[in-house]
Parts: sequence; structure tokens; C-alpha cells
Amino acid sequence: MRPIRFAGLLAALPLVGALAQPALPSSASIDAEAARLMAATQAQGLAVAVIDGGQVVHVGAYGKRNAAGDPLLPDTVMYAASLTKTVFAYAVMQLAEGGRLDLDKSIASYLPQALPDYPSQARYAPWADLAGDARWRRITPRMLLTHSGGFANFAFLEPDGRLRIHFEPGSRYAYSGEGMILLQFVLEKGLGIDVGETVQRRVFDRLGLRRTGMTWRDDFAPNVADGWKADGSPEPHDRRSRVRAAGSMDTSIADMARIAAAHLNGISLSEKATAALTVPLLPITTASQFPTLQTELPPSRRRADLAAGLGVVTFEGPQGPGYFKGGHNDSTGNTWVCVKPAKRCVVILANDVRAERAFPQLVRFILGETGVPWSWEYGSLTFVD
Repeated sequence: MRPIRFAGLLAALPLVGALAQPALPSSASIDAEAARLMAATQAQGLAVAVIDGGQVVHVGAYGKRNAAGDPLLPDTVMYAASLTKTVFAYAVMQLAEGGRLDLDKSIASYLPQALPDYPSQARYAPWADLAGDARWRRITPRMLLTHSGGFANFAFLEPDGRLRIHFEPGSRYAYSGEGMILLQFVLEKGLGIDVGETVQRRVFDRLGLRRTGMTWRDDFAPNVADGWKADGSPEPHDRRSRVRAAGSMDTSIADMARIAAAHLNGISLSEKATAALTVPLLPITTASQFPTLQTELPPSRRRADLAAGLGVVTFEGPQGPGYFKGGHNDSTGNTWVCVKPAKRCVVILANDVRAERAFPQLVRFILGETGVPWSWEYGSLTFVD
């Protein structure tokens, strides 16, 4: 895959640095807006971090971390959900720059035996289902990081529970946690890389993070966030014991802010590799992110600036190029939005899925209009102002 080009973009590049950037609101104003939006959505817990000029300038936590009413704090451990994918991609880029793997080389070249010959592991890693479909040999790490391997989100969501390749690998975007798990499998089985240890050492330890891990740790227990579902019922924090590149990470808003700043600034990466993480690589051609394998829109109805980067989605907006990533489960809503010219980001972790309805307004309040494709990300969800 080659980076896609947008009409007129190259000619406009000298002007990007001169784009007007709105002034950021004060911390007190952010606190007040977060409280207002929590009331509007009935969300019980929300945490926000702001980055400006590549530096963390605000970290706030609001509401409760559990049904007992204990306060949500900046160091409360929360579920990162699919923000894990972006952190995984960040670590993989470090491996690639260090020569451990080639992002454009077939995964078959790394595995000592054919992928379908590996036994399945419970409902995950059902690689044997691919027997008879040689297209798996055309899959590369870059395709898996851009959600273009050809898979559904997870094999267990298929009508028959069997993994299959739905389209020519690399030809289109279709969100797939299964693809991230496959890349993890290739790193572990083909290169002998312990993904949990690698992310811990290359990201968490490098940044001095103490409240983040790819799996649950017992020292998280005294200050951990449970969640609330859409119907307002509480749900205990899932203490995940297996490293899963698709979404096993726990973190705090204070730690997640440092991860987002490091990713933006390219800590442990060259300038070229940092740029490669968030360059638009593959056009996104669907009306929304889910359902994963929906029919592509005709070209005239596609958003021309929307594309897949490595573990992120890229876009163009009134403040210049940006990228974002969401994370979600029944009781969690997260988002990570960055505008590149001003090196500004907002990270939101919510331990109440109802808070997602406030994300567009809260990001807009802090950063101004960015061009984030909220309707593509959340489909028919009704947002609050």
C-alpha cells in the first residue's frame, strides 16, 4: 500500500503551519464543561487529558470510579479498550525501525510453519480455518495495522464462528481485532518476541508509567474503576490475564496522557518513523466503522480525506491533518484525538459508556472544530451539545 494523496494537499503544505489555532480553554473551564456534559449524559465517571505543543497541559478526573461512590482520580486504573491497538502499533513501529521486521513482508516469511497448521486456542486464533485459502500468505504487518487483512472484527462474531478472509488483503478497510491478534501471533511465534514484555519495556517503562499494563496487576486493585453500561447498571472491572494486542491494556488518564504525548512526539522513533505512524495509507470507503464488513459507498459519497494509518484513523480538518482512535465495550468509552500542526491532543477515558454521547462536544470545546469523523466512528449514536 502507498500513501493516498488528496487533491491540492501538497500545494497547501506550506500554509499548514500558519493555520489559525483557537486558544485552549482554562483548566477550570474544562472541569466545568466536563461536569455539565456528565450531567447531560448521566455518565458517572470521566477523565480528560489535554496536550498542547506536544506537552501535557491538563489532566482531570471527574465523578465516581465505582458504585460505592469512591472518586475517580487521575491515577485510577481504567480500561483502555481498543486504545491498546494504537499503543501496540507504536511498539511495532519501534521493532520495524530497529530491523526486527519489515512491515511490507508477508507474514508467511516469519512463521516456521504454515499459519493454518497452528492449532486453535479456545475461541481465539482459529488459524486452521484458513486452510485452503492461500490469500493469508499475501497478508503483511502493515495490512493488519491498517485493518485491511480481510477479516471480520473477530471470528467468533461470524455466523458460524469460523475465521475467513472476506476480500483481497490490503484492498479495503474493515476494522478487525482479529488482525491485531494475528500480528501479535506472528511476532510471538515467528520472531520469538514477547509482546507483553516488549510493550512494557519499550513504552511503559521508557515513559516511567506506574499505573499501566498490558494485563491486570494486583497493585491496581486499591484504585481501579468499575464501569456503567448504557442502561445505568454497574459492571466490575474485567481483570484481564492474557496479553491481547486488540485490547487488554489497563491505564490511568495521567499515564495515557504521557503515552499520547510520546506517540505524538515520536519518543524512541526517528522523525520519519513517527510520521509513518499517522500518514494516510488506505482510503476508508464505508459510511461508518461498524458493522465491520458493510458494503462500500460509491466514490461520490465517500469522505475523501478519511484514511487508515497504523493503528489510527487519519483525517483532514480546518486545523490541518489529524488522527484519532476510539475504544469501547459495554461499560467503557474512550477516545484519543490529535491535531498534528499544533501538536494538540485530547484523550478521554470514561468508565461509563453513556459518556460517548458527549465526546464530540467535549473535544470541540477544548480544541475547536477539528474535523473528526464522529458520525463514521459512532454511527447513529445521538450526541449531546
